[in-house]
Amino acid sequence: MDSPMSDLTTLAAAAKAWPFEQARLVLERRQKKPKDVVVFETGYGPSGLPHIGTFGEVVRTSMVRHAFRVLTGDKIKTKIICVSDDMDGMRKIPDNIPNPKALEPYLQMPLTVVPDPFGTHESFAHHNNARLRAFLDSFGFDYEFKSATELYKSGAFDAALLNALKAYDEIMAIMLPTLGEERRKTYSPFLPISPKSGRVLYVPMKKIDAANGTITFDDEDGEEITQSVTGGRAKMQWKPDFGMRWAALGVDFEMFGKDHQPNQQVYARICKALGAEPPVNYVYELFLDQNGEKISKTKGNGISVEQWLAYAAPESLSLYNFQKPRTAKKLYFDVIPKAVDEYLTYVESYHSQNIAEQIENPAWHIHAGNPPKDLTPISFALLTNLVSASNAETKELLWAFIGKYAPDTTPQTHPFLDKLTDYAIAYFNDFVKPTKKFRAATDKERAAFEDLITRLDALPADTTDGETIQNEVYAVGKDHGFEPLRDWFKALYEVLFGVESGPRFGQFAAIFGVRETSALLKRGLAGELLQAG
Repeated sequence: MDSPMSDLTTLAAAAKAWPFEQARLVLERRQKKPKDVVVFETGYGPSGLPHIGTFGEVVRTSMVRHAFRVLTGDKIKTKIICVSDDMDGMRKIPDNIPNPKALEPYLQMPLTVVPDPFGTHESFAHHNNARLRAFLDSFGFDYEFKSATELYKSGAFDAALLNALKAYDEIMAIMLPTLGEERRKTYSPFLPISPKSGRVLYVPMKKIDAANGTITFDDEDGEEITQSVTGGRAKMQWKPDFGMRWAALGVDFEMFGKDHQPNQQVYARICKALGAEPPVNYVYELFLDQNGEKISKTKGNGISVEQWLAYAAPESLSLYNFQKPRTAKKLYFDVIPKAVDEYLTYVESYHSQNIAEQIENPAWHIHAGNPPKDLTPISFALLTNLVSASNAETKELLWAFIGKYAPDTTPQTHPFLDKLTDYAIAYFNDFVKPTKKFRAATDKERAAFEDLITRLDALPADTTDGETIQNEVYAVGKDHGFEPLRDWFKALYEVLFGVESGPRFGQFAAIFGVRETSALLKRGLAGELLQAG
């Protein structure tokens, strides 16, 4: 009899979820050239703090890695390496640091030489690298951190750099057509580190000596210098560095944003020039802000990881990254509630699915094949409506309603729901409350409201069956001639909550209480909510 793992491996071979599609490409690559460890890489520029793009690359790469492990029955060793390009010269001084003038003498110095303006680490790069690692560790990512400075200085890149010297003319032939006329005159794929100033020099090469592994160039003071390209005495320009890194580290998979796509073939051709096979690449679309413009670190538009996590669990952000990576999506605060509730729906449905359905479920990829159970009986949208209707400022008040609706549910038995109450209160106060627009009921709606009040008052006070209540709400809408029926629910939400739409009204009433909902309807008819809004 086949084991569950072998069944899973068989299903993975035909699974349609994009991490499996990429995993199969990685496996094909490995079958052509067997190796002991399959390497998944992500890159990071340490001139700034980790951001939502950093999270996205690592979480998506982790999903592909897990899909690969399932596809291969976990018989092939894998690892994720996160490389910090911390040997890059500091081209400009960031605005968001203390005493920026103190760093002016260090312009063009490798970031691992620039002093830490925060005074906590031996360099600016070390500070930002530490922030990166703490950031990744907080999400429980499994990765190996690599410093480009250490890779260059330790000799890990030496063989690839010497190969690059031998392939210098081929690399130049790849690069020069991609450059403007003026840049071609001074371009070099090698950036020597000045032995005098320590700066990263953007100067042309006067001589290349592949046999001795040296380059000759004029230093900043005009003196001709000959020095080795190994041991951290030189680094490569960023495009050649991409291809060189793939060759040196044996990278099998790397994803990057659409902004890299024009250079993808350049990276690959340089990797091949160094005698290595380029990795599988997955190009994802960039996120957009609320105005449909691309999110930019320098602009500060869009939403940060820290901001998202102030209103929702990290799993919801993982879901947002999983969904349609090759489609440009708006990444702003108004997408959070939907992402949270979609995540909860996927987790709930997972446990009633067969294995073939489960491995296509985003929750399987978010939780590496082991989604949790019984997270919450209440959606995020319902909680925000509950906050609105009850004027809840504390989660204790929310739990009082939840406790009546689901007596066996407590903060201790459902810690995810407990945290969700915090998120709902914060989101409501910051984003829902300021935009509420209450209105008075029309004559037609007033008659329907009064009918619904009568029907709710006829139900037992302890009714917690949302479907029973929802059926009554439906009946009222039909009896009073609302066509389409959506207009009836729109009226309820606009009059009672000051918003145009919301979750199932029946379940809200079940949680809030049928008597409390009846009282809320009466307040809406009396204009009290309009005055409060």
